[in-house]
Amino acid sequence: MCGIAGILSVGGHRLESRAKAMAAVLNHRGPDSSGSWSALNEGIALGHARLSVIDVSEAGHQPMTSHCDRYVMTYNGEIYNFAELREQLEGLGHRFAGHSDTEVLLQSIAEWGLELALQAFDGMFALAVWDRQDRCLYLARDKVGEKPLYYGWYGSDFLFASELKAFAVIDGFKPDIDREALALYVRYNYIPDPHCIFEGFRKLAPGCWCVMSRAAAGTLPVVSAYWSLESTAESGLNAVRPLDEREAVDQLDVLLRRAVRQRAVADVPLGAFLSGGI
Repeated sequence: MCGIAGILSVGGHRLESRAKAMAAVLNHRGPDSSGSWSALNEGIALGHARLSVIDVSEAGHQPMTSHCDRYVMTYNGEIYNFAELREQLEGLGHRFAGHSDTEVLLQSIAEWGLELALQAFDGMFALAVWDRQDRCLYLARDKVGEKPLYYGWYGSDFLFASELKAFAVIDGFKPDIDREALALYVRYNYIPDPHCIFEGFRKLAPGCWCVMSRAAAGTLPVVSAYWSLESTAESGLNAVRPLDEREAVDQLDVLLRRAVRQRAVADVPLGAFLSGGI
């Protein structure tokens, strides 16, 4: 896993240093390297703490800028079908500097736009993309919510990060406790999305994305879903003929083997850990 963080600011002071400080708090998520990017005139700074798994070279360094210079991204996760997407993009004329899934993800967004690209990704991720042309910040989370992402306004700053503790380095950050979220925690022993323990902040729900600009300062973005478990299950039931037990077992075996094979792609040693502690 990696850690991502950033600031979209109306005030625009010390942007990069604050984004760096937020990313440094997330070093346990990405101890291999760190990076930051900012554009003071655009009011944006992105930070990244990297755990290197695929393409451990500088070609996989983040935040990463698209080849067209329009998009800048900080991203946590892994795209399992990145090789297939890369082949499609190469057929459309894209060329790549390295072999990371990060570069494929970013070029997919540049080619197809965020929403269509999200629907094409098979993986786990939380990402933030700054659009330098339209001056807006996109946030997105994977279909089932494996990677976390929190966001909200604090004064003139729109903050986002993989973990809430990253916000603590912001000067004067002392948010109120959201009493509704606290009640949910007492009831369920966790806080379900989109709620957050900090008042005025939210956790992005799985399968969703949102967009924020400085023009909308002080208001939380409207969240849109690009994927739904319920609709996917319904369409699957309507599209697939009934299977007997043997066919179901065989298909499950194929799917599980493919899933494990996709997750075993790495440029570093791999380990498998089971919930029993083995």
